[in-house]
Amino acid sequence: MRNIILNLATTLDALIEGANGEIDWCILEEDMQFDAFLASIDTIFYGRVSYDQWGHYQPDATAPDMEKQIYSAIQSKVKYVFSSQSRVDNKATFISTDIVAQVQKIRNQPGKDIWLYGGAKLITTFIENGLVDKYMISVHPTALGAGKPLFDISARLNLVLAETKVFKSGVVQLIYTPLSDPKKDR
Repeated sequence: MRNIILNLATTLDALIEGANGEIDWCILEEDMQFDAFLASIDTIFYGRVSYDQWGHYQPDATAPDMEKQIYSAIQSKVKYVFSSQSRVDNKATFISTDIVAQVQKIRNQPGKDIWLYGGAKLITTFIENGLVDKYMISVHPTALGAGKPLFDISARLNLVLAETKVFKSGVVQLIYTPLSDPKKDR
């Protein structure tokens, strides 16, 4: 079975974006080996808002080569969008019903791991249904004071620290696995 990996950036005050949706605080440096992460997956799960913002994103011609390479790799992945809106998109499959069954069907197909990109509602749905196998949380050395929180879950989430990585920029990546089935912990 393929693993579903929540890989996202957060500020020191546990926000995934600022009050106005800003993510300009995110640091991306070569020693983070984000390209290796992208090589380990072949599928991305998006919420509709995240997909509309980032699912087709292409950096402009003046962007650094590393950014261009990363977004080229992202755009080459199979994309699923979870939304109450059903629509046709030639670059993604939209799923609007029976999320848990659909996710299990996808994760049982042959392939590499799956990146749970987000947004916040989708992340909450996946956590509350025990669908996340690994949490890769990169804590950036910035506090915003206001914005969208990392988690908006209704019950305790118990995790086990599997690995810690510290980067020269001051970003600390914390890699966790679930302690047990979240449904049993309620």
